[in-house]
Amino acid sequence: MDKKTTSVDGTSLAYRVTGEGPTVILVSGALSTGLTLAPLAAALADRCRAVVYDRRGRGASGDTAPYAVEREVEDLAALLEAVGGEAALFGLSSGGALVLLAAASGLPVARAAVYEVPFNDFLPEGPQQQVAYAAALDMALAAGDRGGAVELFLRLTGLGEEMIQRARQSPMWPGLELLASSLAYDAALMGDGLLPAELLARVPVPVLSMAGSLSPQWLRAGAREVAEAVPDGAYAVLEGQTHAVEPASLAPVLADFVTG
Repeated sequence: MDKKTTSVDGTSLAYRVTGEGPTVILVSGALSTGLTLAPLAAALADRCRAVVYDRRGRGASGDTAPYAVEREVEDLAALLEAVGGEAALFGLSSGGALVLLAAASGLPVARAAVYEVPFNDFLPEGPQQQVAYAAALDMALAAGDRGGAVELFLRLTGLGEEMIQRARQSPMWPGLELLASSLAYDAALMGDGLLPAELLARVPVPVLSMAGSLSPQWLRAGAREVAEAVPDGAYAVLEGQTHAVEPASLAPVLADFVTG
């Protein structure tokens, strides 16, 4: 990350700016840093000024206890001020929950786009699973079991035990464990996982909610519900895409929305 700004509670936030055009801040999801979205920023660069940043507790950004979801909204407020005072926001997965919250909170957001925020209204026993996951995650982190915390998240996403054990043996595992404590932040953002209809009804800007055609039905249904819950929403399906959306497929649709 090339630049730094400071949130209201003194937390240092690292970010990078790529390209020219209308500004869009890209917000990553769980177990990721700003660099996770760097390929998307590069794909947007010919049409947008894309900003990636490390959310608090990740990468080159700092962290200040105690955590509260409101601190991450304040982080976005600091970033918005640092990059010119107003911008569009894009959030991937649970990062989308933060984007929607920020937009509803009255920040100077021009437009808000999200991809497959994992609201679980259409997942059987979704809220119960989310609450049980958050409780088990808190126990693992309190015990210092960062690897166990990562495993809990991977199981929540539906990854099988064999794949989880393969992941443990992979070169990427130490980096995932470094991000383990931030899993609690995404769990706090998602709450019980149900779509926050009252909050979404307060979003004052256009919203584009996207999903992949190959993603599970509950994620696609949830993405459509987001578009229907906001006052000015649109729903788009990216053909051939899963939750691990490819920048080459996402970038043109996102750029059209940001520049429209």
